[in-house]
Amino acid sequence: MEKFYLNTIKNYPVLKKIAHIIYGVFPLTLQGTITILISATCLKVFGYGSMDLVVFSLAICAIAILMFCLFCVIIGGLIIQRRIQNKFSTEASNYDSISVEVGFPNETGLIIPPIKLLPLVQLSWKIVYPDHIRTRVRTLSENALAEEIIPKSRCKAQRVTREFIISDVFGFCRYSWTENQAQNFKALPQTNTLNTIPLLQSLNAEDGLPNPSGEPEGDRMEIRRYAPGDSIRSVMWKAYARTRKLNVRLAEKSVSQNTKTVAYLLSSKQDEAAAAVARMALEAGALGEDWTFGADGTQELCKDLSGALDAIAKSRAIGAPHEYGLDKFLKLAAGQLGAHCIVFASAETASWLPKLTKTVHSLSSGFSAVLAIDGFEEQQEQKLWKKLLFRSLPDSNKETGKGSSKSDILRLLTQLSQLVESVVLIDRRTGHSFDKQFRKV
Repeated sequence: MEKFYLNTIKNYPVLKKIAHIIYGVFPLTLQGTITILISATCLKVFGYGSMDLVVFSLAICAIAILMFCLFCVIIGGLIIQRRIQNKFSTEASNYDSISVEVGFPNETGLIIPPIKLLPLVQLSWKIVYPDHIRTRVRTLSENALAEEIIPKSRCKAQRVTREFIISDVFGFCRYSWTENQAQNFKALPQTNTLNTIPLLQSLNAEDGLPNPSGEPEGDRMEIRRYAPGDSIRSVMWKAYARTRKLNVRLAEKSVSQNTKTVAYLLSSKQDEAAAAVARMALEAGALGEDWTFGADGTQELCKDLSGALDAIAKSRAIGAPHEYGLDKFLKLAAGQLGAHCIVFASAETASWLPKLTKTVHSLSSGFSAVLAIDGFEEQQEQKLWKKLLFRSLPDSNKETGKGSSKSDILRLLTQLSQLVESVVLIDRRTGHSFDKQFRKV
């Protein structure tokens, strides 16, 4: 009932804020309020008005039980609140930073002693900041309560805010408060089946791998027949003296893998898969030995694994979304303005696409895009008799909004292939990689 009541006003921010304040201060729950109203009405109308002794005794018992529960909850809540505050203040240095992975249960090390003072009272809590964290309270062997969390999205925060709730076993009364704890919290994206990804080292025009589109900066190793417009200095005169045929020697057009790689992660609403691919690329060494990494929400350049993982966790904004920071990142990497930049992004038509287009057109350096998805969303038509006889189960992709249709992805790949030099699509759910034409690589 309380969840239904709160969900009806979630679309009104002002009413939601007022209701949340009343919900936290008012000691009676909706069930307790209805119980005391019905009991008081029955006591007045039937107990005193009609002198019905049965209704009188039942109403008095209900009010007495509710008042006893209210006393236990308020007194017990004040005692436990004081105990938890002392625990956080005295043991602040004993709590290590929390580093977890999305989708897996993790223990935070918080253990609350058992409640032995008052009966009919139970304690529960949940983490409200950072958001998207499922909190479970486990009972240990000595009836102590231990905290276990399952994060749903990556994040990075400097504090943890918990909402503690003291309630009675009947659900009549409730006493709640929030407690802040200064603690480093980091949740990394889940990699799922990502084991190997393509080598993502950037390309630079030097002597190395042959590439017809490269600049002629290599040795003069290419030989072909003379054509009008060729330089006379390129003619092989000794071969002409023997064969009486004009051949020219041209510089080899080639590129090589640059030892310096520049990579950046763009944030959006459904960017968990892109963050997971970026994390896997860093941990697997797909960016090479010397690289520079950046992400939305991080101002400094990251050149080690620890700093890059922190940037990935911080790239999901808690509250207002991060600004597009690829231009600032390329300006900070002053020595890499002419280098090839690898951009990690979600396979969705987000707000970063026109901004990336403007960045590509304004800079002379090359770009490559690595897109990530969480499976494909397929529209399957179901026959009428199956709809009538069988109940369809909800699709997990549609519930979470992670699935993407192939038509939308193909349209996005076509747009990006006209902007950047190469595009790679990676499915986090299956671990498969695709090129711009949806062919497995």
